[in-house]
Amino acid sequence: MQPQIVLLKEGTDTSQGKPQLISNINACQSIVDAVRTTLGPRGMDKLIVENNGKATISNDGATIMKLLDIVHPAAKTLVDIAKSQDAEVGDGTTSVVLLAGEFLKQLKPFIEEGVHPRIAIKAVRKALNLCVSRINELAFKIEKHDNEKHRALLEKCAATAMNSKLIHQQKDFFSKMVVDAVTTLDVLLPLNMIGIKKIAGGALEESMLIDGVAFKKTFAYAGFEMQPKSYENVKIALLNIELELKAERDNAEVRVDNVAEYQKVVDAEWQILYDKLEKIYKSGAQVVLSKLPIGDVATQYFADRDMFCAGRVQEEDLKRTLKACGGAVMTTVTDIDDKVLGKCAHFEERQVGGERFNIFQGCPNAKTCTMILRGGAEQFLEETERSLHDAIMIVRRTIRNDSVVAGGGAIEMELSKMLRDYSRTIAGKEQLLIGAIAKALEIIPRQLCDNAGFDATNILNKLRQKHAQGCQWYGVDILKEHIADNFEAFVWEPSVIKINALTAACEATCMILSVDETIKSPRSAGGEMPQAPMGRGMGRPF
Repeated sequence: MQPQIVLLKEGTDTSQGKPQLISNINACQSIVDAVRTTLGPRGMDKLIVENNGKATISNDGATIMKLLDIVHPAAKTLVDIAKSQDAEVGDGTTSVVLLAGEFLKQLKPFIEEGVHPRIAIKAVRKALNLCVSRINELAFKIEKHDNEKHRALLEKCAATAMNSKLIHQQKDFFSKMVVDAVTTLDVLLPLNMIGIKKIAGGALEESMLIDGVAFKKTFAYAGFEMQPKSYENVKIALLNIELELKAERDNAEVRVDNVAEYQKVVDAEWQILYDKLEKIYKSGAQVVLSKLPIGDVATQYFADRDMFCAGRVQEEDLKRTLKACGGAVMTTVTDIDDKVLGKCAHFEERQVGGERFNIFQGCPNAKTCTMILRGGAEQFLEETERSLHDAIMIVRRTIRNDSVVAGGGAIEMELSKMLRDYSRTIAGKEQLLIGAIAKALEIIPRQLCDNAGFDATNILNKLRQKHAQGCQWYGVDILKEHIADNFEAFVWEPSVIKINALTAACEATCMILSVDETIKSPRSAGGEMPQAPMGRGMGRPF
């Protein structure tokens, strides 16, 4: 009798071998099923309700994945690739999850038959390299020197990104707006210089793009109405100072023996405030913005001197104003001079819907712009913002990487055909595995058809025939329930989306295939919940 060897702490959950791998693949399948139907122009939206009752309606893959609280460790890799795709390119988050899930699904029978996961991984890597080089061959380069052509191309890419979103009816309007927004930025295209503000009410078409910084009027005190509401060539003081009388500390104690002494204390406090205000006035600033509150005395003081002030400005708005107008955020009033004041050509406060907006235009330093979105319900506005974020990211990427491919499943069908042809030229297990990956790539056009309610088998057969004849840009035509040359139809996507999506999906596939054992450590003794004592029901003591 051999004594039993105990390696791991009692309560450790281990599962290993082939069944573990298959169970991981199945877990990934169920995640794919959650986002599968959101792909494409006819994709459905998901309504996700969180614990606190907040409802989110979205068909952005990354948003849905973030909101799903996924605990399965292998399935979490799919959430991570969706997030990475969102951060890197902005669009194609659903595609990336679908591809990874489908690669695993097509390779699952081989694993069950006993093919070693390492061979499968090698085949996936090889297929990926072939696909990336093929995309680079096929991608259409854009001439940047022809501005009109370049702009038209950017608008088409933005429109393609919005095709599958809630706002696809207004895509022409918004794609112009997005391209305007991105083209106003500097060479580095910093995302945080595009502000998006949402105001409920009004029609979507009333949304506008403001060349400069705009933010909602902050909380205002009495005297605010008397301040001028528009200036030309204005100097702006950006502060991080509270301009109001402070309440005493709780435990402060001042002993006075007559009223005159007390009056001196009060006067001194007022004097400090008035000194601060005078220094700001003397600096020549006409607009005073502060992150902290500006009280009613200060508001009145500024109004008397034809100055405008806003307190409690949000940090991100203050930062954008700072970058755009120059100057510096001051935490003291002692040395405010021209060097630390921001400047802009035009400032005004304007009514937009039910809100008043402070608008700075003609900023000399950085290029920045603000989109003011209008629309019905709050959820609708949030989804519009997410859709625009995708489109903005796409336009940024297209400006940086100036090559595009046709969307609508065209590029996937072409890659699938290429892999299938390649697999026939090699021998051994790899032939079958690369064939399986070729089949997996067809999931994108297939899902586009399924979501639109078309006969997927029929359309895929037509597509395979066209691609075999060498029509490489043929993809699904959603409007006519048929196939079409998507390059001619201007369904364009930056090739970097596809390369990124394929790379991320293959990485995730390889990672999941290379895991053959899951070890869950038991919770440490300190971390366990204290046991309720036995008592009357609900664990209450007697």
